[in-house]
Amino acid sequence: MKKKFDVTKHQLVPKHLKVSEKEKGELLKRYNITVKELPKILVDDPAIEHLEVKVDDVVKIIRQNPTAGEVVFYRCVTNG
Repeated sequence: MKKKFDVTKHQLVPKHLKVSEKEKGELLKRYNITVKELPKILVDDPAIEHLEVKVDDVVKIIRQNPTAGEVVFYRCVTNG
């Protein structure tokens, strides 16, 4: 059996976190949007497969930027 590469350990893959339902509600209220209006990320994306997410969950992506510091993005989990 071929060993699978863990993409979450790669230096170019930012940190991905599953957002709680409470945080999700606060995020959608703050920006007055629906979950469908967020950018998408596929449920089978290798960067989030360890998070046990389902469709319509929200993933928080934290990237490090040399000029802006820590930058946060949100994505809605979709199946296609």
